Formats: sequence, C-alpha cells, structure tokens
Amino acid sequence: MTRATERDTQAVSQFVERFGGILADTGVPRMPARILAALLTTDSGRLTAAEIAELLQISPAAVSGAVRYLTTVQIVSREREPGSRRDVFRMRDNVWYETTFRKDQMLVLIDEVLSEGVEALGADSEAGVRLDETREFFRFVHGELGSLLDRWRVHREKWLDERKA
Repeated sequence: MTRATERDTQAVSQFVERFGGILADTGVPRMPARILAALLTTDSGRLTAAEIAELLQISPAAVSGAVRYLTTVQIVSREREPGSRRDVFRMRDNVWYETTFRKDQMLVLIDEVLSEGVEALGADSEAGVRLDETREFFRFVHGELGSLLDRWRVHREKWLDERKA
C-alpha cells in the first residue's frame, strides 16, 4: 500500500477537483463537493478546517459554509479531539448507504405529491399522463431500491472480507 508521503500531490489535487466537479454536476454545491472529495483522499477521512483551507486553497469562510452544509445533510460529522480546541471534520461511516436510504424515504413523498398532481390534472389529460408516468418511474425506483441496498450490504461484506485476506 502506498504511504501518504509517497503520493503524487498534484495527481491527488487533480482528482479532488475532478471528482468534486462531478459531484457538483450531480447537484452537490461546488465547495461542499470539493471538501467531500478532499476528505475521501485522506487515509484518516478526517481534516481540520485549516487543513481543508490549505489543501483546497480556499478561505476559512468558504470552509465554514461548506462543512455546515455537509454536516446538515449528514455526510460529514464535526468532532473535537480530546484536549483540543480545533474541530475535525470526518466522513460518516456508510455515508453512501445512508444517503441512498434517505433518498428511499424521499421517494415516498415524491409519490404522494405526484399522486396529488395526477388527481388535480386528471389522469387522462396529457399532463396527467406525463405525471402518472413520472410517478410510476419513481414507484419502480422505490421498489428496486430496497433490494439494491440489501444487495449492497451483502456485496460490501464480501468485498471487505476479500480486502482483509
């Protein structure tokens, strides 16, 4: 395994910017996306605000706002080292699973609102049919998501066992 001191810092920086950009393209605000990507590149999964600012060459104010967003959406947790006055920001365990699970709960709300829209527009109107198809898509995704998350848990355990071997 490559030690952190042996890493090509320019390649890591390019990865952070590229992956942060992809996350931003999916809807994550740009600065939180960059910080998330940076946290993923640390072996510990933890950085102080000062370390984030230095690594990404951004202001402390930008760090503050971005980590506030990441803690609010529960992707990152704020911790304090015993005896220290500095906060440390850490990737939450199983963050992708938890985020996907929250999407599953959101799909129930989407279904309810789309049902109201279909009823308001009339199921046989062109707009009603379009909303109904949208609702059916989200129902399908919702139905598949539970088994997908179950399969992920099994896959993850197998993957972790293989990595330990």
